[in-house]
Amino acid sequence: MAKRIITFGEIMLRLAPEGYYRFIQASTYGATFGGGEANVAVSLANYGMDAAFVTKLPTHEIGQAAINSLRQFGVDTKGITRGGDRVGIYFLEKGASQRPSKVVYDRAGSSIATATTADFNWDEIFEGADWFHFTGITPALGDNVAEICMEACKAAKERNITVSCDLNYRNKLWSKAKAGEVMGELCKYVDVCISNEEDANDVFGIKSEGTEVTAGELNKAGYKEVAEKLTERFGFKKVAITLRTSISANDNKWAAMLYEDGQCYFSKEYLMHIVDRVGGGDSFGGGLIYACLNDYAPQDTIEFAVAASCLKHSIEGDFNQVSVDEVKKLAGGDASGRVQR
Repeated sequence: MAKRIITFGEIMLRLAPEGYYRFIQASTYGATFGGGEANVAVSLANYGMDAAFVTKLPTHEIGQAAINSLRQFGVDTKGITRGGDRVGIYFLEKGASQRPSKVVYDRAGSSIATATTADFNWDEIFEGADWFHFTGITPALGDNVAEICMEACKAAKERNITVSCDLNYRNKLWSKAKAGEVMGELCKYVDVCISNEEDANDVFGIKSEGTEVTAGELNKAGYKEVAEKLTERFGFKKVAITLRTSISANDNKWAAMLYEDGQCYFSKEYLMHIVDRVGGGDSFGGGLIYACLNDYAPQDTIEFAVAASCLKHSIEGDFNQVSVDEVKKLAGGDASGRVQR
């Protein structure tokens, strides 16, 4: 029987100009849905796992459209509470060359941001669950949502459910000091920590020496020390850190490291030409969770997660619409992109 994963967070309406049009140029916007933990659930459902997404959404048609966007991939939406007034929105302007992508949030007062602990029965939600995943974006929505996250983490630990968290620091949602305070408490319940090359520094002040992200310089060996310090502080069983070297908005190098039982495992590095990078970290998380639940060896785990997220960068929208076979083929070394006939 497939392992069951519960993810909890906010799904938003994504509005994006066509192609590389700027906000100030666009006369039409394409509408899709996405959000950190929802993206992870879709990845896992596409891999054949029993994945559920939990949130709160309004009873009106836009709330229903968000639910339908998940159902089409086989994500279990039964744990979604209905109520509140609005679906959060984010606007995305795709960057090109040396012009960066931009995100504008319009999510204040969304249903999940105004939710309370009374909205979620974790006894029911965690029935038969093996894994619980959330990101640092969710508790950043407000003290009330951080409290819900804490309840969920405690309930998961009581049931011996593995807990993973992507630190996912967003400076438009909260300060580094507030993030460090809140995530410092939540991470006491986390088994698997996921971070990018900046998150550990932004949230906990733990930095890889010799790294300057904006200059495109990563001291990859320094991330072993970052993972060691995180593990020492919180007792994580695994720490996974994605390593992005940004050449331009269109071209990035992409790799990652897994730290487990005192050992470091580095993936191969991909040179990616990017179609859509939003959701890239979430697709890494989905790949990592899949590999862990299917008992992959550590090196195979990090290779699968990185290959999954590499493929996501070639796909429009938040959701990583790839299969296990496609990921395995890339992880196994076929990065040619040649036509398959």
